[in-house]
Amino acid sequence: MSANNWEAFFDTHAPFYMNNGFTKNTAAEVDFVLDELQLPFGSFILDVGCGTGRHSIELAQRGYQVTGIDISSGMLEEAMTAAKAAKVHVEWVHRDAVKFSRSESYDAAICLCEGAFGLVGQDDDPIEHDMAILNNVSQALKPKARFILTTLNAYSKIRRFTQEEVEHGIFNPVTMIEQSVVEWDLPEGKKEIQMKERRYFPTELQQMFDNAGFHVDSIWGGTAGRWGKRKINLDEVEIMVVATKK
Repeated sequence: MSANNWEAFFDTHAPFYMNNGFTKNTAAEVDFVLDELQLPFGSFILDVGCGTGRHSIELAQRGYQVTGIDISSGMLEEAMTAAKAAKVHVEWVHRDAVKFSRSESYDAAICLCEGAFGLVGQDDDPIEHDMAILNNVSQALKPKARFILTTLNAYSKIRRFTQEEVEHGIFNPVTMIEQSVVEWDLPEGKKEIQMKERRYFPTELQQMFDNAGFHVDSIWGGTAGRWGKRKINLDEVEIMVVATKK
């Protein structure tokens, strides 16, 4: 598995991540998550692709035992600093979600705001990559535990991409892969990194979750800052899956 491009991207972006507008609704997002999960205080929650730990820390502040895993050491450094400032304990694990393994340890799991799922290494098969994440989460959850995931909405990209972009290989309508080049201004100069992302349709997600041992309870519009129990807007960035381990 090769996810080094994403690891490098997030290591570089980590100090600036919390400046993104979509990070400003953490408390409301955690309200929504806890309303869905209906967990007693002290329950164990796995945060996959936890990034700077904004959801993990908020959950810990509310009395939950949280493990946050992330591929980026830079993001985890920011998370540790924030947790210390908030005076809460979170177990931070530096690990690719594709390789994270624990057995029936958690009462619930979250994977929010493109936390690992859909962010594919250049040499990875997208479905194998994301199925590995779903299988690892399923293994880590206790029976009947719930899992909330948000991922990139395929409908919105299809409605925006042009045939010219298809012809130039920027978007592949067969694989639903977008290839993009990100340019960074680093101390050693400008650097271009090629990124690879997989978008999903709800029907695909239902099948994948089923194959990983989940029952899909709901699929909603899940764009950060606009979560709600509502139909998917075709033009929004993300969709949300709420599932229960069989």
